[in-house]
Amino acid sequence: MTTEPAAAWDPRQYGRYADERSRPFHDLLARVRATAPARVVDLGCGDGALTATLAARWPGADVVGLDSSAEMLATGDAARAAGVDLRRGRIQDWRPAGPVPFPPTDPHIDVLVSNAALQWVPGHADLLPGFVAALAPGGELAFQVPGNFGAPSHTLLADLRRSPRWRDRLGDAAGRAAAVHEPGEYVGLLAGLGCEVDAWETTYLHVLTGPDPVLEWVRGTALRPVLTALPAAEAAEFEAEYGALLREAYPPGPAGTVLPFRRIFVVARRL
Repeated sequence: MTTEPAAAWDPRQYGRYADERSRPFHDLLARVRATAPARVVDLGCGDGALTATLAARWPGADVVGLDSSAEMLATGDAARAAGVDLRRGRIQDWRPAGPVPFPPTDPHIDVLVSNAALQWVPGHADLLPGFVAALAPGGELAFQVPGNFGAPSHTLLADLRRSPRWRDRLGDAAGRAAAVHEPGEYVGLLAGLGCEVDAWETTYLHVLTGPDPVLEWVRGTALRPVLTALPAAEAAEFEAEYGALLREAYPPGPAGTVLPFRRIFVVARRL
């Protein structure tokens, strides 16, 4: 979930829509077939709340969660109490062998999970061969990433960052449309690595309530790097301008404000 070093993550803000954010995780794990894995790793685990459900599902497994955010890991007491070994580190630096997370005598992983995190790792497709190599025969790699970078929530943010007012401060990192691949591309990459691949996509229609609900949603994710890069006064100015654009793009309806959110899911089993 959290890997971009420039973003100072706020666990309370991210957790505001915990139900909506956790649903793709459960939909992803429903397609994982492992019955009694010995070793499970969650890359980008955040506070470990969802990782704890892996420990509950497979009580005989050693479960490790890795995340780069000290703020998120500091709120992981419940996961630790559930038996999850929370570690700090970046996804791109993770290796299965060595003393962390498992002894080098048996480094293979039975289930490797990454939920809404790989989009923060530039060139994450280059990591897939290493992920597959880390799996035991029959082991499974399961990940989901947002597929909504063409949605107004993201295109308006990118355009605003490139605008004359903000481009000198924020424009360089504005484009993230290529942060993820299409499902068919993941199928081709992983099949070429000797995996049986199950890939699909789902567009959730999140019904959000309250004032500026879409702005509140992105405050916990895509807006974090902007808020971190700007001093408080300028961050408030940017937020006000962006919020006005979001209100126009996502007007409230009778039940609330509908935020379509496309997600891409992949489960690959090493043959």
